Amino acid sequence: MEEDDGQQRKIAGVVKWFDGSKGFGFLTDPDGGADILLHANVLRNFGQSSVAEGSHVITIIQKTPRGMQAVEVLEITPPASEPMPAIADLCSATPEEIAQLPLLPARVKWFDKAKGFGFANIFADKADVFLHVEVLRHSGFADLAVGEAIALRVVDGRRGMMAAQILSWERAAIEARQSQPGGAAALAKLRLVAGAV
Repeated sequence: MEEDDGQQRKIAGVVKWFDGSKGFGFLTDPDGGADILLHANVLRNFGQSSVAEGSHVITIIQKTPRGMQAVEVLEITPPASEPMPAIADLCSATPEEIAQLPLLPARVKWFDKAKGFGFANIFADKADVFLHVEVLRHSGFADLAVGEAIALRVVDGRRGMMAAQILSWERAAIEARQSQPGGAAALAKLRLVAGAV
């Protein structure tokens, strides 16, 4: 833990649970204290509308009259999990191959968590991209909101385009900056279309 000032501090917690319909969830305190409230607005300021249980979150927290509360999310790492479940269109792709796919800016068209799937639209492309709930979970999301801006790595499946990885705008920007060839161009493209998709 790092002290930022007398009232705020930086922690690395784990998502205990998060319910997008209720608009909040809780992180575990790495020092064993009471759970830390994570409000949906704080998560949205980071660029996500939901977060999967077990995700590791680096956040700034502050004591409030109701207890400790996250005031800023700095980083989210999806939960460690088993290898991607067998989804027919993704079976042949390794995580390394998926990571080499370009990041494509998109918006969620609709997503139904109960049905386990939804669709997104990539900027300047009319075709729908299939979003599977297991890909969502492996990407660190619990749910997606209609109109949410995301970045996708896409494969061509038997029934059309399918997301192999889903990233928040924030995480996509970080990855674009870190990528070797075309990092600056990829980041510029993400910024250019952020308001247009």
